[in-house]
Amino acid sequence: MLRTALRNVLAHKARLAMTVLAVCLGVAFISGSLVFADSTTAAYRASLSKSHAGIAVTVDPKYPPGTPAGERTTALDDALVARLAAVPGVTAARPTVDGSVTLAAKDGSPMRADNAMGKLAAAYVPGPDGKDGRHPLTAGRAPRADGEVALDRGTAAAGAYALGDTVTLAADGPVLRMRLVGTVSTDDTRVTSGGTLAVFDKATAQRLFATPGGYTGIDLSAAPGTDPSDLARRIGTLLPADRAEATTAAAKAGQQQVFIDTKTRSHSRLPLVFAAVSLFIGSFLIINTFTMLVTRRSREIALLRAVGATRRQVVGSVLAEAALVGLLASVLGFALGLGVATVLPGLLGTADDLLPQGPLVIGPAPVLASLAVGVGVTVLAAWLPSRRAAGIAPVEAMRTAEQPPSAALSRIRGAAGTAVLLTGVGLLVSLSDAKDASDANLRTAMLGCGILVTGLILLAPLLAGPVIRLLGRGASRLGVAGDLAKDNALRDPRRTAATAVALMISTALVSGLAVIDHSSSRALDSQAAAGLSADYVISTRNTTTAVDPAALQRLAAIPGVAAASAVADSTFSTGAFARQVSGVDPKTVGEVMRLRFTSGSATGIGPGRIAVSDSFARENRITAGDRVDASIGPGPGPGGGDRGRSYTVVGIYRDNPTARDVLAWRGDVQQNSHLRDSVQRVLVRTKDAATSADLEKQLRGAVDNSPLLKVQSRDRLVREQAGVAGELITMVFGLLALGVVISALGMVNTLAMSVAERTREIGVLRAIGMDRAGIRRMIRLESLAVAAYGTLLGLAGGLFGAWKVSGLANGAIPQYTFTLPWGTLALVVTLSLAVGAAAAALPARRAAALSPLQAVAIA
Repeated sequence: MLRTALRNVLAHKARLAMTVLAVCLGVAFISGSLVFADSTTAAYRASLSKSHAGIAVTVDPKYPPGTPAGERTTALDDALVARLAAVPGVTAARPTVDGSVTLAAKDGSPMRADNAMGKLAAAYVPGPDGKDGRHPLTAGRAPRADGEVALDRGTAAAGAYALGDTVTLAADGPVLRMRLVGTVSTDDTRVTSGGTLAVFDKATAQRLFATPGGYTGIDLSAAPGTDPSDLARRIGTLLPADRAEATTAAAKAGQQQVFIDTKTRSHSRLPLVFAAVSLFIGSFLIINTFTMLVTRRSREIALLRAVGATRRQVVGSVLAEAALVGLLASVLGFALGLGVATVLPGLLGTADDLLPQGPLVIGPAPVLASLAVGVGVTVLAAWLPSRRAAGIAPVEAMRTAEQPPSAALSRIRGAAGTAVLLTGVGLLVSLSDAKDASDANLRTAMLGCGILVTGLILLAPLLAGPVIRLLGRGASRLGVAGDLAKDNALRDPRRTAATAVALMISTALVSGLAVIDHSSSRALDSQAAAGLSADYVISTRNTTTAVDPAALQRLAAIPGVAAASAVADSTFSTGAFARQVSGVDPKTVGEVMRLRFTSGSATGIGPGRIAVSDSFARENRITAGDRVDASIGPGPGPGGGDRGRSYTVVGIYRDNPTARDVLAWRGDVQQNSHLRDSVQRVLVRTKDAATSADLEKQLRGAVDNSPLLKVQSRDRLVREQAGVAGELITMVFGLLALGVVISALGMVNTLAMSVAERTREIGVLRAIGMDRAGIRRMIRLESLAVAAYGTLLGLAGGLFGAWKVSGLANGAIPQYTFTLPWGTLALVVTLSLAVGAAAAALPARRAAALSPLQAVAIA
């Protein structure tokens, strides 16, 4: 029987190729998704990780809580470095001056401006040999004076800089221009994974990131055998307790690990979701292929039974054949999956937010998953139909190759499918009154959608008959070919459903997410447009940087500018929760923001008086006239600062993304923000609401073309805010595209096997007068019917799911309304039908090429 299995594998090379292709595609999708998830997560971890190799203890400065960045003084100086170097057990004390700068490329465009963790800056601190081991030179020389900078060679190449060029950069405010005097290399994974690195002379770095003569850290190396914890304790006794602290490198690495785990948790979830989707699609493809394969071989199995083979031997032979095919396809599919994982980062990254760079990470999970799916699912897919085929009496199997399912089995399937479908519908209906997108509601939504799709899968064979008969009315108008195509699709509802299910899953996900994306974009568009009356917004990328104060006068002096209102951004903390606060001038805020107050007004804002959004008021159960104890900024200042200060609520306004959660007097925010007396946004209203490329160029020039700042027209800002969800949806659609490809190739495989199975039938049709064009038309119409069936089920499930989860989105975005993107849905339907038409091309051509006499003889 083993020899029989091997002969069967090699005797039907075309059948072998189609089977291997089906398994290979399923494995490729799964392994590619898993390797992509592991590689992207590893690259993100590398982009956030600071190496502590060779370091036993680090000394960091401490500042009184709430001290603004511009007023911090460090106790780490050369005298402390010398004192620590003399501690027994310390072999080296290396001072560091590290910070962050945003670079502009040679063409003026910001480089990785939104990558907060990957814009590194450091001082070149030479050792006794005159070289800095952290930043070995690769070209030119080290920076020696103010106005000179060295870049990591990867950064220089990405920015198209050459030695001698002028580099534009900014730390936290004014734009700086320095001459590039050298390039360095680094093994810092935050840089090698796609970040940037600028290196300055020590004095310049101290002026930018510390204080003159001060350092931002001291790294200590220890002699072999020295206990780091004991060393840290002894070092701590030499430090001013309120100005510096010593931490072991192991403790630092542990803190960093917690931070990285939190930051990267979401990066591995999304690809894993699609690995699960791919398992669904790939499994159905494999099961459908082997079901057809074994069904087609019923006569062969009956002959083996007739000559003495037992049921166990027959099943074992088929399983051995499936295992060999699955193993071969797993290897090929895994290799193809590596190619998919290599290409995905380039396809899914954007110009503004490239995915971090890094090598492919091939762990045990993708390998085991490939074998489990390629071999396990293949063997399981072969076991079910082979066991059924082996149980049929030899004479009965020789009479016909098609065994319709029993009525009892169909009733059981119908009852189970209906129960599962109603359970999913019930879970989704329970979200109708949901007011927010809490974790519990999201879990219910995901579970309900999954159960709904499972119910549709179970019912698909039973629904195939009535739905395809309805769809077939149009095909019947095309003559005999249309009638035959409909009958062929109805001949085996299980096969038709299994073929359509892969397309159904992809269509359900795409249509549902398209509706959510369209509705969310419209809501965010409406929200942003309703809250902003300024024509341009000039903003920093975070609250730790600022607009150059001198730029405010330059902006106001530009011809065509009617008003320029500065906004200071910070955090507003009440207990354990921190919200966003906008510090405004109550006299001008009405000119640049559209505020709809439900009580009070903006004119009441002043020292100690605030206005809050509807959401903030509702969550904190406050009304106009109440008092709120809160803190603005990073924490209490040196003299007790802002912590525990009581604010009077003078107004409540409709949620507004421009105003954010709280509106406060600008002086209160500036006094306690990260950068004292700074502003983070300037809202510019032009005369006659005019916008033009020339005016935007003047605005950029007024802020010195700083890479720290974004200059956006009102329309662009609205598109950006509406596009936050769109970026995620784009990534989702990119991954789902693989599912659509697999669905198409699965249909090709199924139709090709169906043509091979119906060779005699096609020969008879040719013999009684149907021409080649009629045969091709019949196969294409059959494929279109199956594709239309899968598309219809997918649309029904996807649109229903999107409709019922709209309550979750409405809780997060008050303007959210369920809106159908008719153009996108029409495109989905068109592409799905196009997939069906394309899938039929090769099988239809092969069927039309059959000679009538040969076809009858072969069968």
